Amino acid sequence: MVKAYLRYEPAAAFGVIVSVDSNITYDSSGKHLLAPALEKVGVWHVRQGVCTKSLVPSTSSRAGPSLAVTSLASSPSSLVASGYADGSIRIWDGDKGTCETTLNGHKGAVTALRYNKLGSLLASGSKDNDVILWDVIGETGLFRLRGHRDQVTDLVFLDAGKKLVSSSKDKFLRVWDLETQHCMQIISGHHSEIWSIDVDPEERYLVSGSADVELRFYTVKHDLVYRKSISDLSGKENLNDADTVSQDKWQVLKHFGEIQRQNKDRVATVRFSKSGNLLASQVAGKTVEIFRVLDDAEAKRKAKRRIHRKKEKKSIKGAVEITENGETNHGAEDDGNNLVVTVPDVFKLLQTIRASKKISSISFCPIKPKSSVATLALSLNNNSLEFYSIESSSNTKTLAIELQGHRSDIRSLTLSADNTLLMSTSHNAVKIWNPSTGSCLRTIDSGYGLCGLIVPNNKYAFVGTKSGTIEIIDIGSGTCMEVVEAHGGSIQWIAAIPNEDGFVTGSADHDVKFWEYKFKQKPGQDSKPLLLSNVRTAKMNDDVLAVAVSPDAKYIAVALLDCTVKVFFVDSLKFFISLYGHKLPVLCMDISSDGDLIVTGSADKNLKIWGLDFGDCHKSIFAHADSVMAVQFVRNTHYMFSVGKDRLVKYWDADKFELLLTLQGHHADVWCLAMSNRGDFIVTGSHDRSIRRWDRTEEPFFIEEEKEKRLEEMFESDLDNAIEDRYAPKEELPEEGAVALAGKKTQETLTATDMIIEALDIAEEELERIAKHEEEKTSGSIAEFQPDIRMLGLSPSDYVLRTLSNVNTNDLEQTLLALPFSDALKLLSYLKDWASNPDKVELVCRVAMVLLQIHHNQLITTPAARPVLTALKDFLYARVKERKDTVGFNLAAMDHLKQLMALRSDALFQDAKAKLQEIRSYQSKRLEARADTKTEKRKKKKQKKSSDIHAWT
Repeated sequence: MVKAYLRYEPAAAFGVIVSVDSNITYDSSGKHLLAPALEKVGVWHVRQGVCTKSLVPSTSSRAGPSLAVTSLASSPSSLVASGYADGSIRIWDGDKGTCETTLNGHKGAVTALRYNKLGSLLASGSKDNDVILWDVIGETGLFRLRGHRDQVTDLVFLDAGKKLVSSSKDKFLRVWDLETQHCMQIISGHHSEIWSIDVDPEERYLVSGSADVELRFYTVKHDLVYRKSISDLSGKENLNDADTVSQDKWQVLKHFGEIQRQNKDRVATVRFSKSGNLLASQVAGKTVEIFRVLDDAEAKRKAKRRIHRKKEKKSIKGAVEITENGETNHGAEDDGNNLVVTVPDVFKLLQTIRASKKISSISFCPIKPKSSVATLALSLNNNSLEFYSIESSSNTKTLAIELQGHRSDIRSLTLSADNTLLMSTSHNAVKIWNPSTGSCLRTIDSGYGLCGLIVPNNKYAFVGTKSGTIEIIDIGSGTCMEVVEAHGGSIQWIAAIPNEDGFVTGSADHDVKFWEYKFKQKPGQDSKPLLLSNVRTAKMNDDVLAVAVSPDAKYIAVALLDCTVKVFFVDSLKFFISLYGHKLPVLCMDISSDGDLIVTGSADKNLKIWGLDFGDCHKSIFAHADSVMAVQFVRNTHYMFSVGKDRLVKYWDADKFELLLTLQGHHADVWCLAMSNRGDFIVTGSHDRSIRRWDRTEEPFFIEEEKEKRLEEMFESDLDNAIEDRYAPKEELPEEGAVALAGKKTQETLTATDMIIEALDIAEEELERIAKHEEEKTSGSIAEFQPDIRMLGLSPSDYVLRTLSNVNTNDLEQTLLALPFSDALKLLSYLKDWASNPDKVELVCRVAMVLLQIHHNQLITTPAARPVLTALKDFLYARVKERKDTVGFNLAAMDHLKQLMALRSDALFQDAKAKLQEIRSYQSKRLEARADTKTEKRKKKKQKKSSDIHAWT
């Protein structure tokens, strides 16, 4: 009989506050901060400092290894977009925490995401050098913009979403006209890769940050009714000829100037605050420079003062020249005629924020706090978040979220005897977790912990450190009770002695020490403190890397740096056997519950299974693609788990020497492993600072099935690579500002194409059977018609429509692209029936447009297609006009209802408020400009009068 095993599945992942691969961003309300946590997005309540929910892709939607979040963007509504390392984008409902849709289009990791102001469009940039524009409401890709020669780093919408600016590592900015879908301006001038761009809320200035020593600023030219470009506000009059006007028509961004940065590191992020009064420039280090953005009136006043000071200097210099030469110089008088506002007049360095560690990304809170100018959130590369309140002259750290995770790698994991507590050690802290919920219960400062052990009563724990000390931890109070100087080198391993109050430590100082602990109540104390004493010491020939004690406490196995494992008797410490065979040192080992087998894992990537009775090697298995870091048997079985630097967790049968399961989930080297007593779950810790729990399910599986599944996955991955790479020419450079389809061919689109072809064939067979039945009916032989059971009780037309409707909206173009011409012609013949359904008019139009674009040449040369095209021409326009009229009627009705409600109430609608504020701000600017021109005229008159008097004298 074939043996069945029980499957292990990923159950929980905790310990990661924020990962470094992506940016952080506030949601539209300003109450929550969205932080990437490897494959998840954590939603943190800023005031409470707790993670309220996590946005996790379902396991069915991500086959294979879990992919890290690489970019985040929040829309003005509750929607959140997250980009992943495989090029996919998921749209989440932030309130519900559910995934609304998945968009596939990029072939590389998504590096930039940006919503327009309405939240209806989403632009994405990627490592594949392309920019894709997505319709968020229709959940489809509109088009792909090609032109950059390197990774796209940032995106910004301009002119109410009509234009898009993209920055890239190719040192160029590109301005795209989204209505005509072409590149209208290319801006050079940067000497290094551009890493970030942003535009202020009023779209006056665009700033770009690179590895250059300065920030570059550009003025934005747009044609909005209530806004003016900076060139108009600065008081200049543009009276150019026709050639210059036509040339300036395509010049959306005009170079305004530069500001020297204080820090010499490259700029990682530049962001304006929501109100536009602050600009933050974050470098790839520990600092953020905050600039104050002056409004037009203040900038003009500053420019006037600057020019006035310049005049004074020149007048002093001129007076000196008069005394020397006896001649007067009036050249400086004309400088005041044209007031030129420069970058330093608008942007003033306010302060510099210095964080404790290197900063990964920043985000301004969209809500302005009452007590300060703004709130800035920072994500640090040591798995923590910091929040700063920015005042006019200083900044204060208001909150730090850091207790829910380690600052660096998790080096060891230990479960308590009853599996209720989990202890993890790192370079400066020990944390106690609840393994079932993933909540951090205690954090204790410590040395660099390499190994640990929890005492059976769950009150105390021992931690072996890199400095050679044993720290005694009181779990209840969360304190370090005592530090015992145990070894002269780092303690590599702690192994409990079964059925005794003791343990063994192995160290790099060549010693193996046996320890006993006792609870002794001192006089005058209520509690019973733990006393630790060294009982015996065994001297080895080389550094000790791992120690294992057999369950009957008869043997102790010691792994040495000389690639051997020495087995001794515990009672007498006499040598028993030596296990020799690994080419590199053994890093981990474990002995089975019955004491028959010992398994060793080595830096040579192999697992070796030995018999403990004679020391013979039963099997050597090439287990991992890198060093094996931990191995452990499931209690009372010969099944075992191993983890390695190849990021994988593997499940083995040590009797059959077979790989049972491969568990993927970690994003970096896996360092440690802990197994529950009953074997119902395992816990793994990694260099990515995450702790993952894998639970045993009731689902059985068989070895042969798993082998077939692994082969299928390999075949499919090869197929995907073949689809992408076989016919693609090497070093293919895109055309200048080329436009292409937004989607990409995937396994899902090919499957959807196959399903449509199958549905069309079944429907055609059914139509033939119906026609045959009708002929028989007319000839007189009446037999009851039996419909095909595969049609699910639907008519042929409805069955094909059902199959087509099941295709993901984003995948429709690529699905139809793979459809043969004969099947495309069949599909076109069904469109007339479907168009009678008002809900399907949009789908019918999309299908018709895509098929006509793809098969245009064949359709116009195929006589059989003419009746279908004629029918399409007759009914499609009429159906679309009906839908358009309905939408127009509904919009007009809603507008009318809004007017009625506004008449009944004194309160304005939100958009009306915004428009009113915009008009008032425009009017105030006009009044300020008039006042400034009047004062300028008065000043000029005074200057002329004084010059005349001076000339007369």
